[in-house]
Amino acid sequence: MSSSPDPRFTGIIATVVTPFDENGEIVEEKLRAEVRYLLSANISGLCACGTTGEGNALSAGESATVCAIVVDEVAGRLPVVGGIIQNSTHSVIRYAHALKAAGVDALQVTPVHYLWAPSPDSTVEYYREIGEAADLPIIIYNVVPWALVEPDVVSRLADLPHVVGIKQSGGDMHKLADLVMTVSDRINVLAAVDDLHLPAFVLGAQGALAAIPTVTPFLSTALWDAVADGDLALATKLHEQILPIWRAIDGPNQPSTIKEALRLQGRDGGLPRRPVDPVSPEASAKLAAALDAAGLLAPGVQPAS
Repeated sequence: MSSSPDPRFTGIIATVVTPFDENGEIVEEKLRAEVRYLLSANISGLCACGTTGEGNALSAGESATVCAIVVDEVAGRLPVVGGIIQNSTHSVIRYAHALKAAGVDALQVTPVHYLWAPSPDSTVEYYREIGEAADLPIIIYNVVPWALVEPDVVSRLADLPHVVGIKQSGGDMHKLADLVMTVSDRINVLAAVDDLHLPAFVLGAQGALAAIPTVTPFLSTALWDAVADGDLALATKLHEQILPIWRAIDGPNQPSTIKEALRLQGRDGGLPRRPVDPVSPEASAKLAAALDAAGLLAPGVQPAS
């Protein structure tokens, strides 16, 4: 039974994009370059093959390839979390074995979410069975709007031996506040409502596992440190720099907007995997303006036209 939060999974855990080429194939060198960039920002951990990494579009073999590259580049400096977005216990366990062989330190697993929401009992059994089969720490990825794991069920999950955290992406700050109060003494509550990291940290979330640190890793780690130091004036300033960037990213075309935000910084996250649309000129210009205001727009890089 979990007795206290795992100190490995606190602070800013950044997500990493999966760079694809024009044919939808993984580009290893671009992935390695992104990992090196994120490592330079004093992050606490890395998550591959989550939503930002387009894990929903990756096979088990591709997910293992991506995770093995990330694990190799990280070289033990911090924990690597492997994301799994599947819709049956059988499929998740198959992915889990592949990611374990690739060397990840933990798994990030969504609840089953195709069409229906599982019952509380089946959700608990799902995570119990995955944990026993994979024998790896599990972070619950609470992201699916119609299959949200409610705080009372999370409290049951927090007593499973392999569950070490919850990435609270879905729902609202009310649910995050409830989770901090009810389970943060047993597992790590990680914020993933990207525009609300400041209040989440003040409430007591033990970190963030989210998309925005992919784009703003230096600002995000500085925000975490500022709250930890009790400097709310600095934390508010950093929040106000980050917020317009997230507003420009957030939306149904997020894989494209995240990768465009990287390009505008002089980074190369490759292309999104089809059928995700390319970023529009209007979205690119909005991103460029937000990045420029935060001092992150690379010299000479122009918005998409």
